[in-house]
Amino acid sequence: MTSGPLVRAGTGFATLRGMLDIEFAKRAAEAAIDDASAALRELSLDIHSHPELNFEEEHAHEVLTRFLEQAGFEVERSAYELPTAFRATFGSGSPALAVFCEYDALPGIGHACGHNLIAASGVAVGLGLKAALGPGNGAVLVFGSPAEEGGGGKILMIERGALNDVDAAMMLHPSPVDGAWPNMIAIEMLKVEYFGRNAHAAAFPWEGVNALDALVLAYSSISAMRQQMRPTDRVHGVITSGGVKPNIIPDYAAAEYYVRSSTASELAELHAKVAGCFEGAATATGCRLELTSLGRPYREVVTNDVIAEAYCENMGRFEVRLPGRGQQGGAIGGASTDMGDVSQVVPSIHPVFGIPTDAANHTPGFTAAAATPEAHARMIRAAKALACTAIDLYAKPELLASAKREFAAPER
Repeated sequence: MTSGPLVRAGTGFATLRGMLDIEFAKRAAEAAIDDASAALRELSLDIHSHPELNFEEEHAHEVLTRFLEQAGFEVERSAYELPTAFRATFGSGSPALAVFCEYDALPGIGHACGHNLIAASGVAVGLGLKAALGPGNGAVLVFGSPAEEGGGGKILMIERGALNDVDAAMMLHPSPVDGAWPNMIAIEMLKVEYFGRNAHAAAFPWEGVNALDALVLAYSSISAMRQQMRPTDRVHGVITSGGVKPNIIPDYAAAEYYVRSSTASELAELHAKVAGCFEGAATATGCRLELTSLGRPYREVVTNDVIAEAYCENMGRFEVRLPGRGQQGGAIGGASTDMGDVSQVVPSIHPVFGIPTDAANHTPGFTAAAATPEAHARMIRAAKALACTAIDLYAKPELLASAKREFAAPER
């Protein structure tokens, strides 16, 4: 919702905080994002056409940091001892608000979670805030976080100090629906390996110890356990190695499993049950089990209601009414993200914006949808709303203080 001529580049806040023309600042941010829309689409499509896996996002890292540097941000490449992470800064002082970019892809199906749109949205929000934020009103941080799809890049960044002076954090994520309170749960990623002994499967089967039998037995045990799992629990896996030839009893079998639950504490309980299935199968077949965590477990996303409600209000600027807390239903239920760990450290939101598609995330159909002009338009709209939400936090100290009180509340 932009109208009338606007002065660009940092003139949105014309006076001291507490006497700010907030509406003017929001219009300046919206106009800056509109002005950059074509360049942002080119950036998004460039990342989309160069899908890169966890910690290998060299191309995305280069194009994003170059873009932000040319836009006037102070950019630290390979930040926090991670070659494909970055930190881009504009302004200084307090408050300091962070917006995250993600840009890793999925094996085989590319940007099927729309991380090209997430990357572009983070840059868009940064550009909008740079246009709106005058001297002395705080710092804008655009973080590039690698390896969301299993590597836990944000967790490593947190451990290395990324959030030490950050007051609040936010990011956007595409999905088939809009929502400010997505249900993003805790996850642990496991590698399961069974070691047995080869033998000729027909001539001397009694000489063998069948690792594939152990894995299939474990798979069946977990399936049988589902009746006793919480409705919010998720366990799913794929066999990555099951032998080489039918007449050779497999001496090695492997799988990857994801174990998810609503909270980190419930995840620990579920892990113990799942591990029991794996161990029982090893005992039953005489195989040796190795169970290894693939990266760090992710904690659940804790959406800050104060900031989420402000985001909903700002989406109203574009005549979009979002479901309230508890009204989202199961549309986004059971997914996980390392943004959950961010939300455990500072007040955070992780809204989802719907793009026109019948396909769900992590499918080839979503990969195609993430490159469409319609998806870009939805991203631009959500980025404007997120920038306006950040402006509310910069301009209204009482709003940020309220968000921090909610974050610190014992019942959280």
